[in-house]
Amino acid sequence: MSQHLIIAPILIPFVAGALMLLYDDRQRAAKFWLSLMSTALTLVVAVALLLRAKAGAAEGAENIGFYLLGDWAAPMAIVLVLDHLAAMMLLLTSVLALASLVYARASWHRQGQHYFSLFQFLLVGLNGAFLTGDLFNLFVFFEVLLAASYGLLLHGSGQVRVRAGLHYIAINLAASLLLLLGISLIYGVTGTLNMAHLASMMPDIDAANRPLLQMGLALMGVAFLVKAGIWPLSFWLPNAYMAAAAPVGAMFAIMTKVGIYVILRLTMLLFAAGSGASAGLGAGLLIGLGMATVVFGVLGVLASQSLGRIAAHAVILSSGTMLAVIGLALAGGGEWMLAGALHYMVASTLAAGALFLMVEPMSRDDGGIAAMLALTAEIYGAKANPPVEDEGPDGPAIAAGPALLAACFALCLLALAGLPPMPGFIGKLTMIQGVFDTAATSPWLSWSFVALLLVSGFATLIGLARIGIQTFWANDDRDSPVMAMEIAPIMALIAVLAVISIESEAVLRYTDRTAQALHQTSRYAQGVLAAPRADEQPTPPEDDR
Repeated sequence: MSQHLIIAPILIPFVAGALMLLYDDRQRAAKFWLSLMSTALTLVVAVALLLRAKAGAAEGAENIGFYLLGDWAAPMAIVLVLDHLAAMMLLLTSVLALASLVYARASWHRQGQHYFSLFQFLLVGLNGAFLTGDLFNLFVFFEVLLAASYGLLLHGSGQVRVRAGLHYIAINLAASLLLLLGISLIYGVTGTLNMAHLASMMPDIDAANRPLLQMGLALMGVAFLVKAGIWPLSFWLPNAYMAAAAPVGAMFAIMTKVGIYVILRLTMLLFAAGSGASAGLGAGLLIGLGMATVVFGVLGVLASQSLGRIAAHAVILSSGTMLAVIGLALAGGGEWMLAGALHYMVASTLAAGALFLMVEPMSRDDGGIAAMLALTAEIYGAKANPPVEDEGPDGPAIAAGPALLAACFALCLLALAGLPPMPGFIGKLTMIQGVFDTAATSPWLSWSFVALLLVSGFATLIGLARIGIQTFWANDDRDSPVMAMEIAPIMALIAVLAVISIESEAVLRYTDRTAQALHQTSRYAQGVLAAPRADEQPTPPEDDR
C-alpha cells in the first residue's frame, strides 16, 4: 500500500470526477460532498507523502519514491517520482484546492454545469504534472489541467469572461503546440523522454545533435514560460485571472507554479554542472526574464485599480522572483537562496489564493448575494434554469464578516509584501542572505536583485493598502453581507500562513533539503533508472514452520 500511495493523488480525483459525471446537474449537493471527500482524502495522502519524503531524508535513506506503471523497468516505464519538491507541491495544491472548493459551495458552482467534475479533473492534471518523471506524460497531464481550466474559466459566462477565456484558450493552445514540437525534437535526438534518462545522457550528446536537443528544450521552455506568466509572454494573464470566478482564480494561482516547477525541475536536471557543454545554459536569460517580470508586476500592481487585477499581478511578481532565483541557482548560486525562494513561493501562492477569494466579498454591494443568484438566473434563463435541491445561498451571512474580512486582508497584505510576522518576510530575508553568500553572483547583480525584492514588496504594500482604504475605511456606510462559506476558507488559508510563520524553522529545513536534492542530479537520475520492478521487490523469508 505504501508503494501505491504515490499514484493516489491522481486516481482519487480522477475517479471522483468521473463518478460525478453520472449525477444529474440538479444533484449539486451530492456532487459537492463527493468532491469534498475526494479533495480531503487527497490532502491526507499529500500529507502522508510529504512525511514519507521528510522521514527518508532524516534517516539518511533514499528519500525519492518511484512508481512504475505497468511494472515496466525504467526508462521504458511510465514512471511517477516522489521527492521533496513533488511532495511539497502536492500538499500546496491540496490545501488551496480544499479552501477553493468550500468557497465555491457558497453559490459559484451554480453558475454553470459540471463545476465539481472539472475541478477534480484540474486536480488530476496538477498532481500528475508534479509527479510524472516522463516528458510525454507531462504533456498529457498538462493538457488535462488546461482542458479543465478552459471550462472553469468560462464557468458563469458573461461577455468579459468569454472574451478573456477565448484569449486564454488561444494562448495556451499555442503553448501546447510548442511543447509538443519540443518533445518531438528531444525524442528524435535522444530516443527517450524519461527525465532521469535524459539527465544521464546530457554529458555524452555529440556536438552535431546538441543544438537540435537544445532547440527542443528551448521550445518546451517557451511553453512553460507562457504558463508561468513571464514577461513579455504574460499579457494574457491579468485579464484572464481577473475575469475568472473567485474560487477558479484561487486555483489559477497554483497553475502558474506548474510552469515554474517544470522549469526548475528540467534546468536542475539537464543544465546542471555535470551536463557537459549544456551546463548553465540559459541562466542569464532566466535571470533577465525573471527580473523584467518583477518590474512588470510592480508596474501592474501600482497601476491596477481593482483587487482582482492586483491579485493577478501579485502572481506575476511571485513567478518572476522564482524564475530569477532559478537562473541564479543555475549560474552557480547557493542552495540557501533556492531554499528561501521555495519558502517564499509557498507563502505567496497561499496569500494570492486567499486574495482571489476576497475579490467578490470586498467588491460586493449591499445586494451582493441577491445579485449572485440573479446572475445565475440570467445565465440559464428564468425558464431554462432547472430546479435544484438547495435553493438560495448555502450558509448564513455572519454579522462579524466585514471585520473578519478586513483582518484577513491585512494579514494577506503583509504576506504578499514580505513584511513580518508573515512567512513572506522569512522567504525574502533568506533569499537576500543566500544571494550575498554566493560567490558566483556578481555584486551588481546581487544588489539589483535585492533592490527589486524590496521595491516589489513596497509596491504591493501601496497597491493593496489603497484598495483596503477604499473598501474598509472610505466606505463607512457600506454594510455588505459576508457569508460563512466565504470567510471560512479565507481564514483557513490565513491560518496556514500563520502556522508556516510560527514553524518557519522547520519549513526552512524542509525547503533547504529540497534545494539540496535538486542540486544532486545524479541521485535523482540513478534512483529512477535503478527503481526495482514489483517482481524484483525483496520478499520476506518463508516461515520454517
